[in-house]
Amino acid sequence: MSMESIAWNQVYRSMNAPDEKRAFNKQTAGRILRFARPHRSRLIGFVVLSVISAALAVATPVLAGKVVNAIVAGDRRDVVVGLALLIAGLAVLDAGFGLLGRWLSSRIGEGLILDLRTAVFDHVQRMPVAFFSRTRTGALVSRLNNDVIGAQRAFSQTLSGVVGNLVMLVLTVVVMLGISWQVTLLALVLLPVFVVPARRMGRRLAGVQREAADHNAAMGNQMTERFSAPGATLVKLFGRPEQESAEFAARARRVAQIGVRTAMVQTTFVTALTLVSALAIAVVYGVGGSLALNGTLDAGDVVALSLLLTRLYAPLTALASARVEVMSALVSFERVFEVLDLEPLIKDRPGAGAVPEGPVAVELDDVRFAYPSADKVSLASLEAVATLDTRGGEEVLHGITLRAEPGQVVALVGSSGAGKSTIAQLVSRLYDVDAGAVRLAGVDVRDLTAEAIRGAVGMVTQDGHLFHDSIRGNLLLARPEAAEEDLWDALTRARLADLVRSLPDGLETVVGERGYRLSGGERQRLTIARLLLKQPRVVILDEATASLDSTSEAAVQAALGEALVGRTAIVIAHRLSTIRAADLIAVVEDGRIVEQGTHAELLAAGGRYEELYVTQFAEDGGDLPRSRVS
Repeated sequence: MSMESIAWNQVYRSMNAPDEKRAFNKQTAGRILRFARPHRSRLIGFVVLSVISAALAVATPVLAGKVVNAIVAGDRRDVVVGLALLIAGLAVLDAGFGLLGRWLSSRIGEGLILDLRTAVFDHVQRMPVAFFSRTRTGALVSRLNNDVIGAQRAFSQTLSGVVGNLVMLVLTVVVMLGISWQVTLLALVLLPVFVVPARRMGRRLAGVQREAADHNAAMGNQMTERFSAPGATLVKLFGRPEQESAEFAARARRVAQIGVRTAMVQTTFVTALTLVSALAIAVVYGVGGSLALNGTLDAGDVVALSLLLTRLYAPLTALASARVEVMSALVSFERVFEVLDLEPLIKDRPGAGAVPEGPVAVELDDVRFAYPSADKVSLASLEAVATLDTRGGEEVLHGITLRAEPGQVVALVGSSGAGKSTIAQLVSRLYDVDAGAVRLAGVDVRDLTAEAIRGAVGMVTQDGHLFHDSIRGNLLLARPEAAEEDLWDALTRARLADLVRSLPDGLETVVGERGYRLSGGERQRLTIARLLLKQPRVVILDEATASLDSTSEAAVQAALGEALVGRTAIVIAHRLSTIRAADLIAVVEDGRIVEQGTHAELLAAGGRYEELYVTQFAEDGGDLPRSRVS
């Protein structure tokens, strides 16, 4: 490794040091070792190879010095050739060990990345909806990418570097002292001139680099929001493109300025350190040459010392940065463990079972519920806030009691924010109740597995979310093993088959991010087709037609008619015309059920339902068509 390369590495490591001085965390180290345990055989082999490579790196300069001595002494040609062949053999051996070490390093590093990523991904999937509603997606993805890779470097680079450099340093010092203690001491005296400025300059550069990283992150967030379909639409309708462009350009300009400044400081610094290294070599040649002329040293020893000098500076400089590297790796591991330590609020109980066979009744028994506070479901670092919001825990449902018999349609109506969607989320166990119980077929949902609830309960929400995937891929999310005819049957029943057949790619048509390549009605019918393919025994419709025009609503209503046949249904509706024929209508206000009954019974009672009905339909002047769907 050249002295210039050493300098660049030292600057880079110092720039990427953690912000604060951290103590070595034994608990974190213990958890790291548990993650590393499956790779221990490769780790041992990797360390052994690193030691051998370090020894070979020291042996080569010594042999080069012997070659020069043999030439000066006029030894036989076979001695010189033999030494040259030995150097060549060691080089081949070192190359082979290097390749093997790189293979082991890759296996260890990539294996660790695989373990960490899958652990974090699986854990995050078990987190409640409240976690995702608070967390910045980019920050969470960063844990799976940047921090996991940072943790991986602890094994693939830092571990081998510390072991190999320590062995190389000891061997080099021993060999150099054996050749000439005077030259060795001079080399060590020059070391602070090399290392100290590197650490100081690196920390100065770290400040501007972090500023650049902040600007880059801001530009990334701006692009992510503005380049999505809804974000771009919002900017075109209400935003100011010129101001958006000016803000982006200002950040990009500052990053460019920092880049130029950083490049010049780095280049100046590395040039200076390269000069220092050249002076150190000059000292070796000057002092060593003088000793050689006096007969104290051989000419080959001078050559060996000059070659060993880089073997001395490289490990010393690297070991000076070892703490920085270890602390950086610990920070990465801690950020990963921070996510893994978040306890999911929804867990399968030991012995949790399946939903009993047959039709399913849905029952809420004196249910009380408060949304969890941020400290129970989130991290300040994932929300980009200094401290988590401690508010929360205020009860939003107060003693809800309701029952939907098998095959019945129960409608929930009421003002916005009354708690209707919260009830739906409790039935599908996106949250757990604080008191009371939610039961499916007479079994508390907390005594059912998450898989059993997913199989029994299907939900269509107002936004009709779709992944950026093909129509086929979005459908198979509900039932991966579904056959081709099952897909077309679901599309036909959802009144969408003709449209899909008319598309050039048919089922392979990509619907775009959140399904924005389809109209609102088409998106909603595709989510209904997905529901039909799933064939759940309980259907929850959360204002499934609220944002549609009359034509799209009619098509979706027809599709929903298919979805409700023979199933227990909970329908949340804003348009009361869509739920007049429901078997039971419950009026929810301020987290309580204030009325329940049929449409006719509630109108006759002259309560809150009548107020809502009159408000919506007083100007219609006639009866509205009956429908069982929302």
